[in-house]
Amino acid sequence: MSSTPANVETQSPADRGCAECAPIDGADAERIAKVFKALGDPTRLKLLSMITASPAGEMCACDLTEPVGLSQPTVSHHMKLLVDAGLATREQRGRWAYYRPVPDILDEAAKALFRREPDHER
Repeated sequence: MSSTPANVETQSPADRGCAECAPIDGADAERIAKVFKALGDPTRLKLLSMITASPAGEMCACDLTEPVGLSQPTVSHHMKLLVDAGLATREQRGRWAYYRPVPDILDEAAKALFRREPDHER
């Protein structure tokens, strides 16, 4: 006896909304998981939002501490996770680090997750 509900077993991929979706491989799964894990913290979301909304297109670590109410080492830790996930870049200038958002990284993650099988590409 199957533990899967009968209606799921009889649904076609098209009925589930993924007629043309292809499963992701291990490397893509790791990369996408790292992006979403980095975004899974409210502080990191706020930090990424701040640097993305900055008129200069970048922010100094020294300007990120007060808005989130955290120490510089804690902010640096959060920013390191965003950089490691590919969501931001870091440039050292003297004693301060400057961060820029990486454009299109979320679009790339979504495209990898919902990529189409080669036979169905348009």
